[in-house]
Amino acid sequence: MFQYLMPTKIHFGRGVIENNKNDMEKLGRKAYIITGKSSSKVNGSLAQITNALERLAIKYAIFDEVEENPSIETVEKAAAIGQKENVDFVIGIGGGSPLDVAKAVAVFIKNPQINKDNIIGSQQLSYLPVVAVPTTSGTGSEVTQHSVITFHREKTKKNLGQAIFPRVAYLDSSFTDHTPYDITVNTAIDAFTHLVESYLNTNATMMSDLYCEKGLELFKSCFEHLINRNLTEKFRDSMMLASMFGGIAIAQTGTSLPHGMGYPLTYYKGLPHGLANGVLTIEYLKIFKNKDKIKRMLKLLGMDKMEQLEKVFDTLIQVDIKLTSEEILEYSSGIASNKRKLKNHPEEVGEKDIEKVYRNSFK
Repeated sequence: MFQYLMPTKIHFGRGVIENNKNDMEKLGRKAYIITGKSSSKVNGSLAQITNALERLAIKYAIFDEVEENPSIETVEKAAAIGQKENVDFVIGIGGGSPLDVAKAVAVFIKNPQINKDNIIGSQQLSYLPVVAVPTTSGTGSEVTQHSVITFHREKTKKNLGQAIFPRVAYLDSSFTDHTPYDITVNTAIDAFTHLVESYLNTNATMMSDLYCEKGLELFKSCFEHLINRNLTEKFRDSMMLASMFGGIAIAQTGTSLPHGMGYPLTYYKGLPHGLANGVLTIEYLKIFKNKDKIKRMLKLLGMDKMEQLEKVFDTLIQVDIKLTSEEILEYSSGIASNKRKLKNHPEEVGEKDIEKVYRNSFK
């Protein structure tokens, strides 16, 4: 027995915005574009969206102040502007940060009584239609219901707990063609950890496993391209597809330990989200007692032993930070108290196991 929900209409391929722009015509007469300060202007995604809206005679407003690891204050600021602009739907353009903010803003605009103090733990709320245009291949946010936002008061990142699936997603890998190598690696590692954490998850089903296994198969060649720095158009297409598969998978299962453990590394140490997950992944895999699915995963990657995957990670991930014993104890205590995240791990795991993963990852 399982459930499966994926209400997002996906357009995948180069040129999909122009060829399928009419889907936005059904969402209203004024759009609210949420994006970062510069990348969507450089890679052409913002221009493609605004050109499509103008040809559809849809008015739009732009909020381009989304920062990396965006704060709940940014969500509130963007939502206040969107309410004044009386927008009908929201378009997120960029990596996971603008997409997650766009989804949060869609909730805040629709529900003016919601704010940073009462959004967490709120009942499920309605939201404006969302269009997602990813310009990195990593988060899969374009096909998930999750919106992860930074709460500085609590010094952590949190999923808002609302199910906010985009109505339409335009996946055009040409927007990633000129992404710098280090960012390409960081986001790729994020996508890979989504596949791994969904595959090795209490909530895994036959359907989620199908997406994970296909994504892992794609990573067999994607890892080779990354190691050889051979970032071809075919690689960019495959990477965006693998990221999408990872997103669909975690939409069904949620993430697991590395994501929860990675949040303090991002908040306190400034480690990019993908690397924060990736630096923990090998040691996370080693704590499993039942290795059956891990063996299957390695086979899909064209590998026989964990050491081969470890070598790939050692080649791609360069992390130069230190953790003190006190920090390890603090971070481990925090994740050990997150019962929902622990519940996603299919085997019993305690605070000492989490400490071990941190220590061995940063030895």
